Amino acid sequence: MAGMLDMSQHCDNRQALGVLRGMADWADKWSAAIPEPHMQQVLNTEYGGMNELLYNLATVTGEDRYATVGDRFTKKWFFNPLAARRDELRGLHVNTHIPQVIGAARRYEISGDERFHDVADFFWYEVTSARAYVTGGTSNNEGWLAAPRRLGAELKRATDTTECCCAYNMLKLTRHLYGWTADPRCFDYYERTLYNHRLGALDPETGHTQYYLSVSPGAWKTFNTEDDSFWCCTGTGVEEFAKLGDSIYYHDGDGLYVNLFIPSELNWKEKGIRVRQETTFPHTPATALTFTAAVPVRMPLRLRIPCWANSRASVRINGHAVDVGASPGSYLTLTRIWKTGDRVQIDLPMSLHIEKMPDEPTTQAILYGPLVLAGDLGSNGLTKDLITGPMGPALKEHPIDVPRFRAPSGDPNTWIKPADEPLTFRTIGQKRDVTLAPFHRTFGTRYSVYWTVS
Repeated sequence: MAGMLDMSQHCDNRQALGVLRGMADWADKWSAAIPEPHMQQVLNTEYGGMNELLYNLATVTGEDRYATVGDRFTKKWFFNPLAARRDELRGLHVNTHIPQVIGAARRYEISGDERFHDVADFFWYEVTSARAYVTGGTSNNEGWLAAPRRLGAELKRATDTTECCCAYNMLKLTRHLYGWTADPRCFDYYERTLYNHRLGALDPETGHTQYYLSVSPGAWKTFNTEDDSFWCCTGTGVEEFAKLGDSIYYHDGDGLYVNLFIPSELNWKEKGIRVRQETTFPHTPATALTFTAAVPVRMPLRLRIPCWANSRASVRINGHAVDVGASPGSYLTLTRIWKTGDRVQIDLPMSLHIEKMPDEPTTQAILYGPLVLAGDLGSNGLTKDLITGPMGPALKEHPIDVPRFRAPSGDPNTWIKPADEPLTFRTIGQKRDVTLAPFHRTFGTRYSVYWTVS
């Protein structure tokens, strides 16, 4: 049904809208005949984003009755604790429920009902702050198996972590919440999940995608095949990678927000402005924006200063330094009359930093800027059958010893040094030293992103 709506909206296919309306009319007739207590039992089965789809159809057609049908897909025992800001997520199947919360977000947007706002807002906060691994991914064996902020304990429950559909849907939800508040913290999460989980789940040679992107020590990446393992996560992967350009820029009534550092070109027709972004980020922690304006226009340009930019960012306009007054995790606002040829350059120095498990401080991940670093543990024993076809790595059947590290201080620079290749590092002074490189470009080898550090 969502595909029919997309065909209608993006391809102006009227037949698709007619088919969709017929399907929605059937859903209306079917669900209207079911008593509400019985319908709540029906909703215990995974039903995807039916509420979101029906709310979207209501806005496209202007017929409120489709929103009424969407309301029948409100799972009350799931929504009510979230509206009261209570985390009762343990034991739930993760990707059954994220799409339902996206529907709640859409319900708030079309109605202004604050209850649905609170459902989506608290859910996003709780998942991103208390139930997400360092890559931004969430879930273990498709569920939330432990209490919030017990990620160390969760990681020990199973090795099939961070189902890829979950990351896809969390980014979709993030876009909704950001549209309400323009909170830059939304894009600190978005950027981390995009670079580490979503890019990390795509085989750059074949285009194949993953089901589980395991963060268990000693794991390896597994991918679908052409003919006999096309999963739900393959479908969302294809969809996600077709829209990598949709969240780089946002705007309000006044000005422009630059949230991601990706080579791209923006054509803001209403303002008569084009902006070309040139960057090799993350290989170079900098970007440049060049303006083309039909006529000079005064507006604010808001540049996201990421939370990881602990060193002072520097900005130049047309080669002249600008005093940067924005702290990490906020926006730097540049308001001026923009004209053709204006060029903004921003440097965002990266540094090594450590992220500890909230319940196990000795279980630590190493990052460089927004990039999670994976340690190369070799490819001994890996075969094509172990990599191509399985939904996740068979770690129980093929375990290995993962090195432990000793840190002489809290500063990772004392025991991790740059290697010869860009964005590559190596530990020093350990019983077994390891080469560290960005997780999103780690393929065909065993790895670890979490280490025991004492």
